Amino acid sequence: MARDDYEVVIGLEVHAELSTKTKIFCSCSTEFGGAPNTHCCPVCMGMPGALPVLNEKVVEYGVKAGLATNCEISRNSKSDRKNYFYPDTPKAYQISQYDKPLCENGFVEIEDDEGNPKTIRLLRIHIEDDAGKLNHDEFGGGSLVDLNRAGVPLIESVSMPDMRSAGEAERYLRKLKSIFEYIEVSDCKMQEGSLRADVNVSVRKKGATEFGTRTEMKNMSSFRSIVRAIEYESNRQIDLIEEGGVVEQESLRWDDVSGRTFPMRSKEDAEDYRYFPDPDLVAIRLSDEYIENIKKNLPELPESRKQRYMSELGLSEKDARLITASKYLSDLFEGTKNVCGNAKLSANWILSDISRILNEKEMEPDQIPFTAEQLGKMIVLIEKGTISSAIGKKVLTELFENPNDPEEIVKANGWIQISDESAIKEVVMQVLEANPQSIADFKAGKDKALGFLVGQAMKATKGKANPQMLNKMFIEELNK
Repeated sequence: MARDDYEVVIGLEVHAELSTKTKIFCSCSTEFGGAPNTHCCPVCMGMPGALPVLNEKVVEYGVKAGLATNCEISRNSKSDRKNYFYPDTPKAYQISQYDKPLCENGFVEIEDDEGNPKTIRLLRIHIEDDAGKLNHDEFGGGSLVDLNRAGVPLIESVSMPDMRSAGEAERYLRKLKSIFEYIEVSDCKMQEGSLRADVNVSVRKKGATEFGTRTEMKNMSSFRSIVRAIEYESNRQIDLIEEGGVVEQESLRWDDVSGRTFPMRSKEDAEDYRYFPDPDLVAIRLSDEYIENIKKNLPELPESRKQRYMSELGLSEKDARLITASKYLSDLFEGTKNVCGNAKLSANWILSDISRILNEKEMEPDQIPFTAEQLGKMIVLIEKGTISSAIGKKVLTELFENPNDPEEIVKANGWIQISDESAIKEVVMQVLEANPQSIADFKAGKDKALGFLVGQAMKATKGKANPQMLNKMFIEELNK
C-alpha cells in the first residue's frame, strides 16, 4: 500500500515561558543566562518545609493567552502535583493543573496546505512550573544539574489532534508564537528554550475514524526540526505498519544530525503521573470583572493589525500577512515607517532583503540587531538621493554585522551617491566608447542593451552613480 493511502494525525503540546520578572512560586529571577544555580532558593530547589506562593502575574498572563486564543476562562481552577522523578526536578513532582485548568476549549485559525482556512482546536491552556536543566559532560561522562530554570512559569497549550501535515503543524506553531508575542506574555525565543513543543504523531488509513498509536517527540525548539521530525516519524510508522509491525506508544528523541528519532521511554498516560491537588496552594478563583478587565486591555492582535495595514496603509493582503506574522517584524515595520514616512518602502525592505538575510543566517526576527530608527534613516538616505538602492543593500548588510548610524556607515565607506552631472556624463561616455555592440543592439530595438550599459556604469562607479541620472543620460546619448 502506498504512503498516499495513509493520513498523518498531529497534536502539539506547546510550552511557553512567561515573561514575568520572578518565578511562579517564589521571588527568584527568571532572567536567562545567569551562572548555574544562582537564580534559585529553597522553594524552587524543593527543600523540605519550603512553601510555594502563587505569582499573580502568572495567572494574568495565562488568562491573556486564553482570551487571545478564544478559550473559555475558568472561574475556579486549581494546582495539582504531577509526580515523576527526574534529576532536574528537585521536588520529584511538577506543580501543574490536571482536571481544572485555567483555560479550555479555544481555537486558532490557520491555513491548510492548499491555502484554505482551517480551525485548530485548543483543548486547554494551563499554568505550571518549569523543570531545571541537565548539562551533560560528554567527555567526563557525567551530568550537572542547573536549577536556574526550575520554577520559571510556563503556560502549556494542548491542541486537539487536528493537524494533518508537517506544514499545518508549523503554521499552527508560528501562529501561536505570534499571538503570545503580540500579547507580550512570552518572548518566545526558541533559541533560549522559551518556546518548546512536544509533538504527537500517529498515522491511520485514509477514511479510518479511529486514531493510530501515537508517539511523542519531546522538547523541540526549532521549526525546521519539527517539520523534519514529523515527516520522518510519519514515514517510519507507515513503513513499520506496511512491514507487519506494530507502532509502540513511546516518547522519542529527535536527533537533528542523523535526521532520525530514537526511543527514550515508554510513553506515560496521565494516570501514570499520580496527579493530586497540591495541599500547599489554594484554589484560583477569578471574578467576571477581573477577566473582563484583562480582555478590555488586550493589545492589538495579528489579525487586527493586518486589517489596519491593508485599510490604512494600502499594503496588499500578502504583504500585511507576512509582516504581521511576527510581532518583531511588525514592530520593526511600524517604527521604520514612522521614521521615513513611507510604508510601502519599509515593507519592501523588510519582506525582501531583510527576510532573505534572516533565511541565509538562519536567524529569527527577534535576533535582528539593528533598530527601526536605523532602518528608517537608511531609507531616508535613499529617498534623498544620498545613496542608491544598490548601496542601500550594502548598508543593510553592514547593519546586520555592525549596527551603527547609517550616515556614519555611508561616510566611513565612501558610499555617498554620485549625482554630479559632469561626473556621470564622463562615466556614460566611457562606457559607450567601450561597448559599440551594445549601441548597435539598442538602435536595433534591443531594450536589454540599455540595462547592460547602465549595469556597466554602476560597476565602474562601484554602485555609487545615481541610476535615474544614468538612465536619462544613456537614453539621451543613444538617441542622438
